[in-house]
Amino acid sequence: TGQIHRSISELFCLPGSQTLGIFSRLRKALSVKMVLRSCWKSRHKNTSGSSPCWIRPGLAALFWLCVTQLVCGGGAVGETTNVVQKDAEFDVTYNDTVTSENQTIYAFNHTISRNKTEGVRVTVDVLSQNLKSPILFVVRQQQAVLSFQVPLILRGLYQRKYPYNHVGRTLCQPPTRAISETQHFFIDVSTLSSQGTNYQLRVSRVESFTLQTDKKFSFTASPSQPQYFKYVFPDGVDTVIVKVNSAMNFPCSVMSIQDIQCPVYDLDNNVAFIGMYQTMTKKGAITVQRKDFPSNSFYVVVVVKTEDEACGGPLRFYPLRPDELIDAGNRSKVVDVVVSPAINSEVYVMGMLFCLGIFLSFYLLTLMVACKTPASPYEYGSFGEFLMSFGFARAFLLIGFSQLTALLCSGQRQHVEFRERSLDSVGRSRQESLSSVEEDDYDTLDDINSDKNIVRTKKFLCVSDLARKDKRVLSKKYQIYFWNIATIAVFYALPVVQLVITYQTLWGLNLLLVSCSAFNNILSNLGYVMLGLLFLLIVLKRDIVHNRAMVRNELNALECGIPKHFGLFYAMGTALMMEGLLSACYHVCPNYTNFQFDTSFMYMIAGLCMLKLYQKRHPDINASAYTAYACLAAVIFFSVLGVVFGKDNTVFWIVFSVIHILATLLLSTQLYYMGRWRLDAGVLRRMVYIVYTDCIRQCSGPMYIDRMVLLVMGNIVNWSLAAYGLIERPNDFASYLLAIAICNLLLYFAFYIIMKLRSGEKIKCLPLVCILFTAVVWGFALYFFFQGLSTWQKTPAESREHNRDCILLSFFDDHDIWHFLSSIAMFGSFLVLLTMDDDLDTVQRDKIYVF
Repeated sequence: TGQIHRSISELFCLPGSQTLGIFSRLRKALSVKMVLRSCWKSRHKNTSGSSPCWIRPGLAALFWLCVTQLVCGGGAVGETTNVVQKDAEFDVTYNDTVTSENQTIYAFNHTISRNKTEGVRVTVDVLSQNLKSPILFVVRQQQAVLSFQVPLILRGLYQRKYPYNHVGRTLCQPPTRAISETQHFFIDVSTLSSQGTNYQLRVSRVESFTLQTDKKFSFTASPSQPQYFKYVFPDGVDTVIVKVNSAMNFPCSVMSIQDIQCPVYDLDNNVAFIGMYQTMTKKGAITVQRKDFPSNSFYVVVVVKTEDEACGGPLRFYPLRPDELIDAGNRSKVVDVVVSPAINSEVYVMGMLFCLGIFLSFYLLTLMVACKTPASPYEYGSFGEFLMSFGFARAFLLIGFSQLTALLCSGQRQHVEFRERSLDSVGRSRQESLSSVEEDDYDTLDDINSDKNIVRTKKFLCVSDLARKDKRVLSKKYQIYFWNIATIAVFYALPVVQLVITYQTLWGLNLLLVSCSAFNNILSNLGYVMLGLLFLLIVLKRDIVHNRAMVRNELNALECGIPKHFGLFYAMGTALMMEGLLSACYHVCPNYTNFQFDTSFMYMIAGLCMLKLYQKRHPDINASAYTAYACLAAVIFFSVLGVVFGKDNTVFWIVFSVIHILATLLLSTQLYYMGRWRLDAGVLRRMVYIVYTDCIRQCSGPMYIDRMVLLVMGNIVNWSLAAYGLIERPNDFASYLLAIAICNLLLYFAFYIIMKLRSGEKIKCLPLVCILFTAVVWGFALYFFFQGLSTWQKTPAESREHNRDCILLSFFDDHDIWHFLSSIAMFGSFLVLLTMDDDLDTVQRDKIYVF
């Protein structure tokens, strides 16, 4: 007794006199303990003479309850409490009254077997209103204790309190080793209220407690009445998918997968403590593996949340008083659960083989062409020399690429006679070191500057006017595009890959065994990598052929056709490969924080394609790699700002729209005057003078009509997009920015094709086939893209509403088909840029117009 006296004093930090008073009342209250203990001993005889293991925690809990009530409740608890124990039965409703002076214990027993699991559910209703003290229900089982109060108070955001008078809980069912065993459990009902409180108690068996494979089971859940059921892995099944569906968006709910152990966390405030969980509105699915559950079974727990904010629903009003109770209304939800076996390893293998087969067919087609089409001496010089220089396998592959045109077009290759030219007419020897030639050597001379002003301001320009710089200098200049993007790719990709691998290690996920919405989305990005590599090999082949022609001083290579510079093509192929890698990293766990992984190199690809189109007929004045990548970096920077700060931020959208319009005007001026203008303090004065002389003093049209048409259309499109962004303020700023780049690219490409035909030029068979094929593939790709199977702009629960089953080989979904088709369409678009001016290879550059 002395030890108990000291423990109470130390535990509650009370003075000795007050502790002594509490201790005296405690001795009276402990008489209840002796009565209960005699009751328990009369029902449970232990062969060893010791009390059963469950009595000890029960007595400790009762002792602690007595001490707490004595400290907090004062003398009221000191009164004698009448304890009544009743033998109760299942499926019987008990209507009773409880006060602080009486306590009721309901004793139940039921038989459980190892081969059959039945759930036990306790349902309680409080019939009295305006209770000052809740009723406490304590369920004591053999290996678990469950307690809850009624009204049950559940908290929401900002400390909102929601009372529930109707509560239903399922009792945890510990496993049994015996074939059949009778277990006892008790329900203690007590309160601190001196007034009588009416309640109803009912205990029933849950006959369908164990879920069956591929059989839908429906039930109703609410915040105060969570539900959970058991599933046992059948023989031969190692992975299953648990799908939970509902016809109702709200109330928001949570599905959880937990191990077979007590306690089961089935309330809104603790369901996330253990296992795997998902918030859901209409749909939810979790893949479960047998190896994660030693008992070969698990619980499927469904909890309805007290508020809908986690699922994107509206927030309730803020309570006027902190302790004010808010009526939650009817938050019941009807839910269907289906547990089905996941796809097996054979489906994974078939999916991987299908993905590889699609893109390897492009390589196989090239090899078939190489086998059936003889090599062209015009392109390779000596066929034997080519084989000896590059190796048989590599030469065999490159020759195949060169014959792709011959396979698609039935016409024979046009042979061109070359005439010998002296080295003096060509200029410096092609063997000089490129490092000794710099572009600045030509741009800093005054006479060259004056020559630029004369040449580039002509009304009708030819390619020869804008291809005056040394070819070695330009070749070196455009090779920087490739090396810069390769460096960017390494520094960008390594942290991304490291982050993904680290997360997978922490989360303990196995990528090869996740659901249809993960590994398949990763695998389908393989097309970007493989087709990007194929495009690099095609460009390499053309580069080798062109360099050999330049070494032989062939006229067509030196003075005919569009100047051949392959640095931007190498950069485009590298960007396509990196898009596949980073998109795969994004789809490991697609979310708001890593969406930039999936879009950064899309901006790169769009920008590089526009630069390549402009470079074709403006090789001398195209932007340098440093300027181009600096501008693309600024675009990505604004993308990050828009994703983080752009949502419903009026100031951001005003600033971005102003910058967008100003950038459009500056670029238009640069393109219209071919770079022959200056942005300095006198620019406004010169603008006013031009307006006065050309519009007021005399009405004269623009000197460069074609360029003006393109730039006016471009400004209309960009100003419209800026106005749309400012008015609508779309949530997906990254996609909005990408749409701006794609619209400008398509506008410039259409203008290029129209002007090419308007100038009397032709489009050969191969680029024409590529244009038509690419347009069709882009159409189908965009159809699957806009299916919208998920979105990170919304909450995860809202995003899952768009999920659908896999439609191809039971492995690939709509978004995977978008990956397949878009990678093929991008590859086709690159081929169009590479081949659409092949008809000019024999045309003198002074006869090729600039537009």
